[in-house]
Amino acid sequence: MSIFLNSLSGVLTILVMIVVGYVLTKIGWFTESISRLIAKLVTQLALPLYMMTTIMTRFSKKELIALLPDLRFPVISMLILFALSFPVVKLLHIDPRKSGLFKSMFFNSNTIFVGLPVNMALFGQDSLPYVLVYYMANTFFFWTLGVYLIKLDGRVKEPFNLVATLKKVFSPPLLGFMIGVVFVLLNIKLPGFILSDAQYIGNLTIPLSMFFIGIQLALVGLSRLTINKDSLGILAGRFIAAPLVMAILVSLSPLPILLKQVFIIQAAMPVMTNAPVVAKLYGADADYAAIMVTESTLISMIVIPILMVLIQNVH
Repeated sequence: MSIFLNSLSGVLTILVMIVVGYVLTKIGWFTESISRLIAKLVTQLALPLYMMTTIMTRFSKKELIALLPDLRFPVISMLILFALSFPVVKLLHIDPRKSGLFKSMFFNSNTIFVGLPVNMALFGQDSLPYVLVYYMANTFFFWTLGVYLIKLDGRVKEPFNLVATLKKVFSPPLLGFMIGVVFVLLNIKLPGFILSDAQYIGNLTIPLSMFFIGIQLALVGLSRLTINKDSLGILAGRFIAAPLVMAILVSLSPLPILLKQVFIIQAAMPVMTNAPVVAKLYGADADYAAIMVTESTLISMIVIPILMVLIQNVH
């Protein structure tokens, strides 16, 4: 029971910040333009600096080299989920006009806007390296395979652009992570005042991310949330299939228990926040994506404490 309460406390820490963002939007402080600004601040400034400074201050060259092979677990997990999404689409008779979006949301998770603060609240700073490893795999798959699937649904047909795809894959947060890794491997030290400034700005990541989710919840409107076969399929993928596949994969390997727990929690995160943005860009069903981001984010607040109790038996 204490594990459940501790997990619930960690989730409530996150939920309070989401509620603040929601309420401030409802009373007119935040608007859609502010939401876009916050997303830009987080993804292009705060998060890259957070990634870079955390790697530089918390890891040695030896620790980093030992960590990178763990990428194989999220990669294999997402490939399995991608394969599973095809029979699920057929079984649930998903509308062909949104089957690509369904598949993308089925196997990609929100590893940063929700995953990062949740893992930090539940496991503390020690979880960060594993969060970042999962993030690397998830980012690569979303901006390549995930975006390709969403494009298939869209009315805006564009030829595949390798340069544009690489720009998306090598996003500012991933570049921040990579710069931090290079600095550690080459033993490059930043001046103290620059490192401190970068850390202060990076610390904006978690509260701004939670405000962003609260704003999105308010903008979409809770009255639009419905449970049907389409949403149940996504929710089953996010909260049942994904953590189960990951649990099976990591249970077969002699890994640190914390790594196993973080990977399972990361696998069970809600739908990628970027999905509605990409859907809108390519003429796919952006409203469907926004509703699924909202529903899965809300339900994750119930699922995470339950999952925390279950993964205590992971060895």
